Amino acid sequence: MKLLLDTHIWLWYLLDNPKLSNKLKTAIADLNTELWLSPISIWETLILAEKGRISLQPDPIAWINLALKILETREAQINYAIAILSRQISLPHQDPADRFIAASAIYYGLTLATVDANLTGNSALPTLS
Repeated sequence: MKLLLDTHIWLWYLLDNPKLSNKLKTAIADLNTELWLSPISIWETLILAEKGRISLQPDPIAWINLALKILETREAQINYAIAILSRQISLPHQDPADRFIAASAIYYGLTLATVDANLTGNSALPTLS
């Protein structure tokens, strides 16, 4: 399985958040699962930390750099095609981060690991929650 981790799933897994389902914990921990992460998730994480919505120690950048070593992922690089696709996807909201993450999953042929109801109901976007 090839999974693109939505930002909250990446954070929940690394922070051992009880909101993360056993199904997702198992899929992420499975050595046969190819894990992907969008640079947008790094950006979103930094914004959450700047707003005080999450606390990452010793500081957000050091935490992110360590997290990227602890949980190895492939980078879902953003390109022109993803930027265009982000505007073509039918989503119930205009959140740019969600649009880029969803477009990345579609572009790279990945299943999106998310519990975001704005993303799980989209027939063009395979999800695991």
